[in-house]
Amino acid sequence: MSISSLGIGSGVLTSDLVDQLVAAERKPTVQRLDFNQQRSEALISAYGKLRSAVTELRLPMRQLSAPDNLKAFSATSSNDGVAVTLDSAKVSPGNYSVQVDSLAKAQSLASGTFADKDSTSIGTGSLTLQVGDETKTLTIDSSNDTLQGLANEINEAGIGVSAGVVDTGEGFRLVVSSDETGTTNEISISVTDDDGNNTDTAGLSQFVNDGTTNNLTETVAAKDAVVQINGIQITRSNNTIDNAIDGLTFDLNAEGVTSEVKVAQDLDKVSERVQGFVDKFNSLQSVIKELSGFDAEEGRGSLLTGDSTIRGIQTQLRNVLTRVVPGLESASVRSLADVGITTNFETGGLEFDAAIFKDQLAKNPDDVTALFAEQGRTTDTQVEFVRSGLDTDPGTYDINVSQTATQGLVRGDNALADNVTIDDSNDELTLKVDGETSASLKLTAGTYATAQDLVDEIQNQVNANNALKDAGAAVTVGLDVDGKLTFTSTKYGSDSNVSITSVEDGPALGLSVTTGTAGLDVAGTIDGRVAEGDGKVLFLKGGDGGASGLQVRIEGDQTGARGSITFIEGVAEQTVDLVTRFVGADGTIEARTDGLQSELERIQEDRVSLEERIASYRQRLVDQFSAADALISRLNSTRDYVTQQLAALAPGRNNDN
Repeated sequence: MSISSLGIGSGVLTSDLVDQLVAAERKPTVQRLDFNQQRSEALISAYGKLRSAVTELRLPMRQLSAPDNLKAFSATSSNDGVAVTLDSAKVSPGNYSVQVDSLAKAQSLASGTFADKDSTSIGTGSLTLQVGDETKTLTIDSSNDTLQGLANEINEAGIGVSAGVVDTGEGFRLVVSSDETGTTNEISISVTDDDGNNTDTAGLSQFVNDGTTNNLTETVAAKDAVVQINGIQITRSNNTIDNAIDGLTFDLNAEGVTSEVKVAQDLDKVSERVQGFVDKFNSLQSVIKELSGFDAEEGRGSLLTGDSTIRGIQTQLRNVLTRVVPGLESASVRSLADVGITTNFETGGLEFDAAIFKDQLAKNPDDVTALFAEQGRTTDTQVEFVRSGLDTDPGTYDINVSQTATQGLVRGDNALADNVTIDDSNDELTLKVDGETSASLKLTAGTYATAQDLVDEIQNQVNANNALKDAGAAVTVGLDVDGKLTFTSTKYGSDSNVSITSVEDGPALGLSVTTGTAGLDVAGTIDGRVAEGDGKVLFLKGGDGGASGLQVRIEGDQTGARGSITFIEGVAEQTVDLVTRFVGADGTIEARTDGLQSELERIQEDRVSLEERIASYRQRLVDQFSAADALISRLNSTRDYVTQQLAALAPGRNNDN
């Protein structure tokens, strides 16, 4: 019997009655699941809001956890002719008088006048360009022996020289310019002319400009920038002076000007960063109050009232922000309260007195830095804290050095003589520096009266080498006690080395192709544990707590006990770590949210089970109602039959009467 035919037999056990009974069976479970789902979703939303507020606290505290951000400086220049920028990590307060005597300029040369740039022949042969330590030889033949052809060849050479053709109205002139400023980037041009004369003003030799024969007109002379900083003359090849004073860069825009440059600590800027942290913390407190507060008048709590997760976050943050920072117990600044950051016990928020903070920062900059950021304080002035690791615990750790770092070098075979003459036969050598950079040197021709004069010339060529500059490498040239040339890398450690890979007429310089001796990495212990070395940096790998992850730089050549380092983890650094633990992939909030998501999945599974149970219940009712309806239908049929039989007997009885 189909559900649509229910009740035919009884008139009572209908499909409507089935629906009512099924609905009554479903309702309590659905209400319970709906309630649990709504509550879980509301809790997920609440934890999401809490997570956002906690995460917002991380950025200002990350800024304050960087020591450089607590040493903010500003620099001003009294003249637009000298622009100044700074690196707060390196700069120190000071006043500087910067006088610009001359600006650096790039050399420019011009040829004579030609009738046409595309058809007038300029001669054939080979033309060699040299700029700094870059050299390129160009072949000029019938395919490119015009001004424009030569200009194109120069531009394609890629050695820092640009060329163009200028229409003067009376003819065409080739203009050749160095791409870089400074006297070290002067252009030298020599030729091998097919007409057999390499220096006259006919054919290709009319472009010679090698310092001896100058057939080109110098329209702009190469010049170095010359400045006086507090009366000390400084010369650079370009107009950016970035290595004269630590942390300061001067951009020269005009010559003949004097600027007063002042560098001062920017207390307001640091104070603004601290205010940013206070504001974010108070915003977090507002969110916590909204989510977990209790209304005493109405006797009603909030969604997270009494929640262990939110209580744990509050407790851990308060512990970090209110206690004395380990390692600063005897310092002038020990806690946030000492720098004007106090707790309002009525609201749970923070209050910030900027005047107290700026006063303490001016008086005790080192302690204020340690209060917020991580810091390592060493007892040996030649031991420098580099950084900590994720597993480094605050504490004091002994340092012992068994081997100091050394530099790689190569030494000549024989003593360098006086009165050495440098010419085309012995003016070139090539060094391999730090295993990576090849530096080709070309010495200036001439006779050097003393060995030291030649050492100075080699050093000048090393300093001007672009390959070394690009690689950030450097080499110091000198003489050892036996008068032999030495080439020493300025880098320390096992990656440091200098080798001579080629040399013309080596005996003239006391040199030969030689592989140098690599430097050594520092070696020793930190907190009694064997540390690893990378150049001058001695470090422990992370993973075991204590001094794990700690890195220090060892200067000087003293071995043995090198004092100790006290690692201080400031409030900001600790807070960043806390926030990461709260909101990270395995964090407290994430774990709670994951649990709620699992609860939602279980609720969904319960809904599926409910539907299966209700379907079974409905089918059971239908089967029972169908059976009862069939029985009632049969009884009704029997009743009707008996009634009919009785009715049929009734007339007979009446006739008998």
